[in-house]
Amino acid sequence: MWVGEGLKVEEIHGKGRGLVSSQPLKGGQVVLKDSPILLYSTRPLNPQQQVHSTSALYCDNCFRRIQPASAAIPCPSCSHNNNHHFCSTNCLSVAAASSHSPWVCQSLARLSNYPDLTVHQPLERQVQARYLVAAYNLAIVNPSQFQILMSLQSTHSGDDVASAKAAVFLHSLISTLCPPPTTAQGFAFTLELTSSLLARDKLNAFGLMENIRGERSVRAYGIYPRASLFNHDCLPNACRFDYVDSESGSNTDIIIRMIHDVPQGREICLSYFPVNESYSCRQKRLLEDYGFACDCDRCKVEANWSDSDQEENDGGETDQVEEMDEDQDEEMEAGEEDLHSGDDEAREDFPHAYFFLRYMCNVENCWGTMAPLPPSDGNSSNLLECNVCGNLKNDELLGAEC
Repeated sequence: MWVGEGLKVEEIHGKGRGLVSSQPLKGGQVVLKDSPILLYSTRPLNPQQQVHSTSALYCDNCFRRIQPASAAIPCPSCSHNNNHHFCSTNCLSVAAASSHSPWVCQSLARLSNYPDLTVHQPLERQVQARYLVAAYNLAIVNPSQFQILMSLQSTHSGDDVASAKAAVFLHSLISTLCPPPTTAQGFAFTLELTSSLLARDKLNAFGLMENIRGERSVRAYGIYPRASLFNHDCLPNACRFDYVDSESGSNTDIIIRMIHDVPQGREICLSYFPVNESYSCRQKRLLEDYGFACDCDRCKVEANWSDSDQEENDGGETDQVEEMDEDQDEEMEAGEEDLHSGDDEAREDFPHAYFFLRYMCNVENCWGTMAPLPPSDGNSSNLLECNVCGNLKNDELLGAEC
């Protein structure tokens, strides 16, 4: 099965399905563009619970930032709670026929006035409620897309006590306040389906990022079916970009670009979270959120570090880079050559501190990953772009510093 530019689906030992390069890939090369089958906001259902009074306002259809906020067009059906806005009459019209249908509008309005959810539950539960409303609405307005959602990988959430309790609470709540009028063919509105949907969200949702004044946050989540095939690596060879505030009609698409060159036959992996996190934090998040322990090359090295080593590196591994002597600099230069040569044995010994110096954004509190701009006329770009804040840096200047 072929996916994107130069990618194919294969069974990866110990991981299940994954994406592998079907040809040599260049740093900066775009290997996948994927559109969401559903999107949902991360805002509290009750606007009075908004964490930051100066939080940006986003369109509930395209999720672009609305500037100025006074230009926002409220939904006429739920304007009383001032919680759903659109950047244009076109977005309002499109949403009314799809993602913000009359049933969604009524459901979110009812949920926002339910204290057991908006007062006594964490924001995470409210976001899950938004997702379930969006998912069941998808079953109503686009059954074929709902079938795709149900085909995605999931965990057995019934084995997770917390997930099971969340499913019972949310299913009961939606059943009482706003049960969907119908579901996709072959699926019934049951607790089992609600639990299954939550499990698919947990494994497959991508966050559309926001970075305002150095404060990193997620403005919305989306389910991207082809991008969900990427496995995790703590030193990824690809990263995702989104350009949500662009004027493009496909502004909610996500783009996967190569961080560096890789040979044919290499698995292409993303990092599921910022790469600066410590070994213990990464293992905890991966086990709790995705149900597996990582044994990538980086983890194999860091698993042998002492607790003091871990503490020294918790704040970001660039501190370690600054203290390297000349011998280590030479090792890093050789390591980069090995990385691009595709030598697996050399890759295992690759001094990963170099990754942080070259491919991690140096903007304060950003923690984004940098990849070259797409190649032009077959030539690789010397400019690297951050996938969170958009910062650019010159690879040639960085090489001179190294």
